[in-house]
Amino acid sequence: MRKRLIQVFGFLISSLGWFFILCTMAMDYWRISQIGGQGGSYIIKVAWYWSNLWKDCFTDSTAVTNCRDFPVLWSVAYYVQVVRGLLMCGLTLGFFAVVLCFVGMECTYIGGAVESKDKMVFAGAVFHVCGGISDLAGYCVYINRVARTAFAPNIGPGVLRYDLGPPIFLGLVGTFLIYLGAVLYAVTVWRVICPQSKAVEVYGGKTYMAPYSRGRTLYTGYYRPSGQYESYYGSGRNNSSKISKLSQTTPTKLSDRDAFV
Repeated sequence: MRKRLIQVFGFLISSLGWFFILCTMAMDYWRISQIGGQGGSYIIKVAWYWSNLWKDCFTDSTAVTNCRDFPVLWSVAYYVQVVRGLLMCGLTLGFFAVVLCFVGMECTYIGGAVESKDKMVFAGAVFHVCGGISDLAGYCVYINRVARTAFAPNIGPGVLRYDLGPPIFLGLVGTFLIYLGAVLYAVTVWRVICPQSKAVEVYGGKTYMAPYSRGRTLYTGYYRPSGQYESYYGSGRNNSSKISKLSQTTPTKLSDRDAFV
């Protein structure tokens, strides 16, 4: 029951994180800059310049917005192409992660046996981590570009100093939720990652063996069967240690004197 609740909670958290990242790709104000201020006694003249992954826009004090869509792919700034590619790659990995985790959850009736479902959940957690890394790298590239321009000591005329907008912070929160969901998935299937050893009694002592051994019983695989006139060896894991050997007698030839007596 506790495993089922943890998996459901992880599914909701990770899905919410991917939803946040998906929303950031369509949101405006990835970066924003403001120019102007008090322009007299009766009017305030302010202009806002902002952009996202698809267009650059300008909004004046009368709330009129003019935008310029980015041209074809090969003429867009290189960092915008990198951010787009990383986010789309992360979303693709996230789609497979959500499907694998949904099929492998304990509360679903698809996916096969329990061991197979646990492996699916673990694979989904790995996809979650890989997708989160891809998305986090995309946001870091965009943040680095904005920070380099904002903190440049010598900046030319006409170059704006932009600030980070809400989509960046929402995407970082979504990445954190994805990692949290992946951790919750991994906690529920940690036995698949680190199987425990079992202790069995062998002649009064304890011997540890792997839990998923096939065709191995209490004695098979540890001791070899010995015949009546064959050598007897110890543990099968150390064939060089010879415990004992049955003594064998050979007939000797009698002399003529003994035969006469």
